[in-house]
Amino acid sequence: MLILYVPQPEEILKPAQELIQIFQRAKKSLRMYPSNNPISARMIEEAFRHTESFLLEHGDLELKFRQNEILFGDQVIYHSQDKEENFAFFFFKDGMRELVFRRGLVIGELGEFLRAISYDFEKLGEEEDIVTLLWERDFEHIKYVIDENFLLEDDVYENEAVAQAKGEDAQELELKRIYSEILKEEDGSLQPEVAPVTKADLLELLRELEKDSACKLQKLSVILFDFFLDANFPEYGDTVDLICDAFEYCIRTGELRPAVGLLARACGPLPEAQDVQLLKKELGRFFEFVSSPKILGMLGERLDSGEMADDEVFDEYVGRLDKTAIPAFISILGELKTIEARKKIINALVFLGGKDIQALAKGITDPRWYVVRNIIYIMRRIGDRSVIEFLGKAARHQDVRVRMEVLRALGELEAPGVLPALREALDDPEASIRMMAVRALGKMRSDAAKKVIFSRVNAKGFIDIDFNEKKEYFEALANWQGAEVEEFLLRVLKTGSFSFFKKNKVDELRACAAYSLGLLECRGALQYLEKLQKVKNRLLSDYSYRAIKRIEYGQQPGN
Repeated sequence: MLILYVPQPEEILKPAQELIQIFQRAKKSLRMYPSNNPISARMIEEAFRHTESFLLEHGDLELKFRQNEILFGDQVIYHSQDKEENFAFFFFKDGMRELVFRRGLVIGELGEFLRAISYDFEKLGEEEDIVTLLWERDFEHIKYVIDENFLLEDDVYENEAVAQAKGEDAQELELKRIYSEILKEEDGSLQPEVAPVTKADLLELLRELEKDSACKLQKLSVILFDFFLDANFPEYGDTVDLICDAFEYCIRTGELRPAVGLLARACGPLPEAQDVQLLKKELGRFFEFVSSPKILGMLGERLDSGEMADDEVFDEYVGRLDKTAIPAFISILGELKTIEARKKIINALVFLGGKDIQALAKGITDPRWYVVRNIIYIMRRIGDRSVIEFLGKAARHQDVRVRMEVLRALGELEAPGVLPALREALDDPEASIRMMAVRALGKMRSDAAKKVIFSRVNAKGFIDIDFNEKKEYFEALANWQGAEVEEFLLRVLKTGSFSFFKKNKVDELRACAAYSLGLLECRGALQYLEKLQKVKNRLLSDYSYRAIKRIEYGQQPGN
C-alpha cells in the first residue's frame, strides 16, 4: 500500500514558528527584567495569548528537538547553528527531546515555564538545569520527554560527538577504554600493545566480565550468610564483618543485585537456637552498616554515574531499609549531580520519610536552598498533614524558590491550618510569591479559601494592583463552580467606568471576569461577551473573544 506524506499546512506551521519566536523573546526579556516588571508581565501575557489561540484552533502543540532544529510534526520550524543563541540546543543539551503544550493551559503554567527557561543557569550552579526546574513544577498541561541516556556531563558529550565524527560510536569507545584499563590493572608496568579488535569482540568480552562478576558475587553472598547461620558464638562477629565487607564491595563496584540478596537474607527467618538473640544483635550491626552514611554515600556516587539503572532492584533495597537511613539520604541529596540520581533519592525519601516526619523535617534547616526545596517537595508527595508545622518554618525562607515550593505544598494539603500562612503570603513583597499563594488557595477549593479570595477581590485597593496579579485571583475563582461565583463575575463584567481616570483599571477587572467566565464555560455570559468583544479597549475585547471561543469549544460534543 502506498502511503503519501502530507505536510503540515502553512496555516498551522506559521503560527507554530511565531510561537517559537515569542518564546525566545520572552526568555530574553524575563532574564533582563525582574518578575514584577511590567515588561515581563506583558511578555508572558503576549505569549499566553498566542499559545492559547493556537491550542484552541489547532489542538496540542507538540515540538521535537534536535541539536540545531525544532520540529513540528515532521517539519522543521526552527534552525540555528549558533551554540550561544541556539534555542533548540538550549533544550537538547539537557536531554529534552519532546515538549507538548496541551489544551487547557493557563497563564500561570506558561508563566512558570517561561521563567524557568529564562533562569541564568551559570549563576544557579551545577545542581540546576532546565529539566530539573520543569520536573519540580509538575505542570498539568505542559509535558516533555527526556532521553535519559543523554544526561551526561558536557565533556562526555563532546567526546562522543568527536567519536561520531570519526565514524565510531560512544559505546565502542567506552568498551575500548574498559579493555585498556583491565590490561593496565593486570600489569601496570608492561603496558603491552593491544592488537586491534572488532566491536563484536569487545561487546562479548564485556558481557562475559559482567556475567562472571555478578555470578560470583551472588554465590559469595549465599556462602557467607550460610556460614553465619552455621557459625558458633565466637565466630558471629567475624562473619558479620565479612558480610559487611562483601556488601561494601558490591556497592562500590555497582553490583546492587547481590547486595540486595544479602540484605534479603538478613531480613529472612532465623534458625531456632538458644543464641538466636545473639544472632539478632550481630545482624543489627549489619543493618546499621547498610544504612550508614558511608554506604549510602557510595550508593549516591554510583547512581550519579548511571551504573545502577535498575529501578526495581533499587526500590527493593530501599524497601528493606528503616528510618535510620533518612539523615544519610538527605545528606547525599545535596551532593548529587544528575537528575535521575536525584529522582531515585527523592523517591526513597518519600517512602522512608513517611515513617519519621521529624527526621525528614530536619532537612529544612540545611543551608543549601535546593536541598530545602527538595525536602518540601518530598513532604508534598507524602501528603501527611503533620508536615504543616514544619512548612510554616520554611514559609519565610530567604530564597524565593523555597517559598514557592512551600506554597505549592500548602495548597495541596487542603487543611484549615494552612490558611494563615497563605493569607500572609498574599502580602509578600515578591509578586511571584503573592500569585503562587492565590493559586494555592484556588487548589484548596474550600469555602474558607474562597472567602479569603473574595475578601481580597472586594477590597478597596484591589483595582489598582497589577493586571496579571488581578487575573490570578479571577483564575482562582474559577475553581468554584456555582451560582455565587458566576453571579459575582457577571456583575463585574457589566460594571461601568467609575471615572475617566479609572476606566482602564475597570476594563482590566472586566477582562479578568471574562477570562474566568470562559474557564467556567458559563454559557449565560455569552450575550454580554459578544457585545464586549466589539469595544475599543483591546484588552477587554481580546479577552471577551477568547472567552467566547472557550465556551463554544467547551460545549462541543465529546469534549
